[in-house]
Amino acid sequence: MFLEGLSTLEIVLIILVIVLFLGGAALGYFIRIKTHEKSVAASNAEAEKIIANANSEAEKIRKQSLDDARNEVSKMKTDAENDIRERKNVVVELENKLNSREDMLDRRSLNLDKREEMLNSKESKIDEKKAELEQQNNKVEALLREQEKKLEEVAEMSRDDARKLIMEMVRESMREEIATYIKDEEEKAKGVVKNKAKNLLAIAVQKYAGEVASESTVTTVSLPVEEMKGRIIGREGRNIRAFESLTGVDLIIDDTPEAVVLSGFDPIRREIAKRSLEILVTDGRIHPGRIEEVVERCRSEIEMNIREMGEDAVFKTGIGKIHPDLVRLIGRLNYRTSYGQNVLKHSIETAMIAGKLAVEIGENEMLARRAGLLHDIGKAVDHEIEGSHVDIGVELAQKYHEPREVIDAIASHHEDVAPKSIIAVLVAAADALSSARPGARSDSLENYAKRLENLEAISNSIKGVQSSFAIQAGREVRVIVNPEQVDDLQTITIARQIKEEIEAKLNYPGTIKVTVIRETRATDVAK
Repeated sequence: MFLEGLSTLEIVLIILVIVLFLGGAALGYFIRIKTHEKSVAASNAEAEKIIANANSEAEKIRKQSLDDARNEVSKMKTDAENDIRERKNVVVELENKLNSREDMLDRRSLNLDKREEMLNSKESKIDEKKAELEQQNNKVEALLREQEKKLEEVAEMSRDDARKLIMEMVRESMREEIATYIKDEEEKAKGVVKNKAKNLLAIAVQKYAGEVASESTVTTVSLPVEEMKGRIIGREGRNIRAFESLTGVDLIIDDTPEAVVLSGFDPIRREIAKRSLEILVTDGRIHPGRIEEVVERCRSEIEMNIREMGEDAVFKTGIGKIHPDLVRLIGRLNYRTSYGQNVLKHSIETAMIAGKLAVEIGENEMLARRAGLLHDIGKAVDHEIEGSHVDIGVELAQKYHEPREVIDAIASHHEDVAPKSIIAVLVAAADALSSARPGARSDSLENYAKRLENLEAISNSIKGVQSSFAIQAGREVRVIVNPEQVDDLQTITIARQIKEEIEAKLNYPGTIKVTVIRETRATDVAK
């Protein structure tokens, strides 16, 4: 149906085109097949070449591996042979040593056998001698018993009586020797200790130059004119009542010209009242409002001054870091006195002397100063808290975690307890030195006379004492004994007895020297 409308020529052309197209396709296909066959042949040739090269390389590697394996086996075989050879040598050496040790043990065994034979022979000889000695000992004991019986018959005294007599004779003869020995040793020890102590104290005091003048609490306020007393009292006494109420101090106005007296137990309150009254008198304006203002200002100044004095004391002594509350308590010591001596200055002086003593004997200087500065810290509040200043000081030191040496020094500086450290002993010595030096403290005439009487009474109570005299302000007592009742050696015993009695019965600062004197006088009259 497709060819019905065409001419014969068109049909022939179409057929010719179709034949050409099919012929071209067949020719292309044939060419492609030929090309592919050539490519496959080339690839096969290349593959065979690669396989041949690979086989050759593999053969080379195989031969190289075989050579390396043979070399390694040869080397291992050589190393094994060398190792076997060395071990054989070691085994040979060990066998030689064992053989030599066996020979040595054999020789020792022979020697031990010989020694055993010798010891057996010696034991037999010792047993024989022991038997002989026992026989002789029995004979000696029998002879001694016979001699004792004969001695008892001749002396008409039993063995126990004779022993007692001999012991009494030995005791009497040794008493003098012991007393003489004690005397000589005490003299030697006293000489050495005295010189050493003098040197240490002299060095310590020389290195610390402190103030010598003592202080006392002043409670008297001077007035410019006598009429000022009336202004202090005020209308119907309102000024004096306000002043006493605010300061807690009694204001005594008597007939003393141009002066009033402040009376109070608390030294800080007394100082606040003293300063306030001086300001009011100088200013001239005295009324309850002004009094309250001045007292409050003085109280603030005193608190600041207390803190500054505490810090200054810590800085001077160089004791390092310390709790702020303790610094304030140290400053409060400036307003306390002991027998007229300022407690703060006494504490600083004790700290410096204790530090110098510590340096001289190789102890911790800073720790000694710390203990010396705090040894009387309880006196800052002993009028406010129940108990002695020693107990209060120990509680404060424990509360603020002070070192145990400081606590020990506070507890033992008055010998209430025995010191447990060298620092405590140094602080006690420095405390006594600061308190006992001339001019440091004042003492009442009544206490002074009573101490002298007690010293003489204790000395006179000892048997053999004829008379006694307390001299050097009670620092020494001279005792005269009866030469007919007491010999030279007994004077040592009497001195020791008096010393122990004084230590047990008296409380005193420093030391007291006891001197016992025995003399024999012969008197005659020429006519």
